[in-house]
Amino acid sequence: MILLSEGQMVRISPFFPLSHGVPRVDDRRVISGIIFVIRNGLRWRDVPASYGPHKTIYNRFIRWSEMGVFGRIFVELAKGGGDTEEFMIDATHLKAHRTAASLLKRGLFPGVSGAPKSD
Repeated sequence: MILLSEGQMVRISPFFPLSHGVPRVDDRRVISGIIFVIRNGLRWRDVPASYGPHKTIYNRFIRWSEMGVFGRIFVELAKGGGDTEEFMIDATHLKAHRTAASLLKRGLFPGVSGAPKSD
């Protein structure tokens, strides 16, 4: 399990919303779980149990994303990068339907699959 360092948490924790009523699950563990899922391209339910329940991690990601928490964190972290002429962020996400692979097998894309063209 990889956790954010104490220094990293100190830097981003001012952007966390205040907890109302019930105390939140450990921020360090949940944020580390979010980063783990995104970095490795996993489904939320495939996050290791050591980060906590996948539903908690997913809900926190959705709720804080809608509130703009992660956007404010990214802006703040980008400020520390110094002067630069160019910024690039890759947020590419491609998802193929589970039947996409069968299109090649059925010859619907003969130029790619080498299969005879279907009628």
